[in-house]
Amino acid sequence: MPELRKDPVLGRWIIISKERRKRPTDFLVEHIEGSGGFCPLCPGNESSTPPEVYAFRYKEGVSDGPDWQVRVVPNKYPALVIEGDLAKEGVGLYDQMNGIGAHEVIIESPNHEENFADFAPDKMALVFKAYQERIIDLSKDPRFKYVMIFKNHGRAAGASLEHSHSQLIALPILPRMIVSELAGAQSHYTYKERCIFCDIIRQEIQQDERIVCQNDRFITITPFAPRTPFEMWILPKRHSSAYFSQSEADILALAEIFSETLQRLSRCIANVPYNFVLHTEPLRSGGLKHYHWHFEIVPKLTSIAGFEWGSGFYINPMPPEEAAGYLRESYKN
Repeated sequence: MPELRKDPVLGRWIIISKERRKRPTDFLVEHIEGSGGFCPLCPGNESSTPPEVYAFRYKEGVSDGPDWQVRVVPNKYPALVIEGDLAKEGVGLYDQMNGIGAHEVIIESPNHEENFADFAPDKMALVFKAYQERIIDLSKDPRFKYVMIFKNHGRAAGASLEHSHSQLIALPILPRMIVSELAGAQSHYTYKERCIFCDIIRQEIQQDERIVCQNDRFITITPFAPRTPFEMWILPKRHSSAYFSQSEADILALAEIFSETLQRLSRCIANVPYNFVLHTEPLRSGGLKHYHWHFEIVPKLTSIAGFEWGSGFYINPMPPEEAAGYLRESYKN
């Protein structure tokens, strides 16, 4: 029988449609060959992007030179622009403001063919460190309230360039998803005086049904009410509301578990398209007792159609307990 499951943070309902359940091999993922040709993100083509705002280099070198390991540049076609004032105004009952923000591209490797899931942890850690440094820098701009970091891997997940990269958008308003998470977490904290994410971690460790992998500092789980098959969350075991406050050791431990998590996913479903998003506290919040930063990894394996748009529900054909089992077993094969 199908199950209705409620997300404990957002209050969002998910339908786990067991009658439609699938094995990993049942998900057909189209393999798209590289198109070849010119890539503006490759070394030697630095003049094809806006001037870099941050980079890790093999040694001291010239800005916008080709000797980089990770490079961050403004998006050539930004969703929001950094120059100008917000100029908030009302238009009758409607509200509007100028599209002020920052939109940056984190070029994760100089190697065009390299897949993010195959990065060694020390190399992946450079990418996570770049995220941290850019959040810290952009938090100095009082116009910005939130920095969203996300990755689209594969065309089905929205990637427009083959070269491995992620993106950052600094926003003058809080995203609705974060507002809802903060409200749900605050409600739980007000009632129980505990962080709901810390409670989730404790229960998942106790039940041991949806744990994918873990190390001393982080844990990967399939959430109780996942939107898609193989959705996963990566959370720090120690309470922390702000991603940018992580130590060097934390960043390396994050890279280690992130690498293992993506490799497990790739072993279950080859060439899987996915999105990941960093959820962290709003800028200048000063540390929140009720919120817990985390990454959400959402494979693109199901489609959103009329029912989902009309109801706000998601239909997932795979129970998260089964997904976690496949992901755990993937390292044994």
